[in-house]
Amino acid sequence: MLDAINALRSFLDTGGQVLLVIGVLIFAMWLLILERFIYLFGLYRQQRKEVIASWKARSERNSWNAEQIKQAQISRIGIKLNTNLPYIGVMVALCPLLGLLGTVTGMIEVFNVMAITGTGSARSMAAGVSKATIPTMAGMVGALSGVFAVTFLQRKAKREVELLEDKLLLDH
Repeated sequence: MLDAINALRSFLDTGGQVLLVIGVLIFAMWLLILERFIYLFGLYRQQRKEVIASWKARSERNSWNAEQIKQAQISRIGIKLNTNLPYIGVMVALCPLLGLLGTVTGMIEVFNVMAITGTGSARSMAAGVSKATIPTMAGMVGALSGVFAVTFLQRKAKREVELLEDKLLLDH
C-alpha cells in the first residue's frame, strides 16, 4: 500500500501541479457519470413504472388536460434523465484545456532551465519536458473517456424519453 502511494506521489510530482487538478477533475467527472449510470439503471426504472401506472390509472386520457398532464410527466422524466449531463460535458471540455495548461507550464520550466544553465542540455530539460507531456496525456485520456460516457448517457436519455412517450401513447 505504501509503495502504491509513493508511486502515485512520484507520478504527480513528475506531472506538476496541473496533473493534480486534472486528476481531481477526472475523479469528479467519473463520480457524476457513475451517478448517472446508477440512476439510469436503478431509480429511473421505478419512476418510469410509477408514471406508466399513474397514466393507466386515469379514467380519462383523451382530453386536452390529460395530454398536458402526460407531456408534463414525460418532461419531468426527461429533466431527471438529463440531470448533470451538462456538467459532465463541461468537465470533458476542461480536461484537454488543463492538459494544455500543463504543457505550457512544463515548457516554461524547460525555458527557465535553459536560461539558468545557458545550455540546451537534454538532461537538464528532461524534467520540464516530462511536466509538459504527462498532463497533456492525462487531459486527453480523461476527455476521451468522458466523451464516450456522456455520449452514451445522452443517447440513452433521449431514447428512454422516446420510449416513454411511445408507451404512454399506446395506452391512450
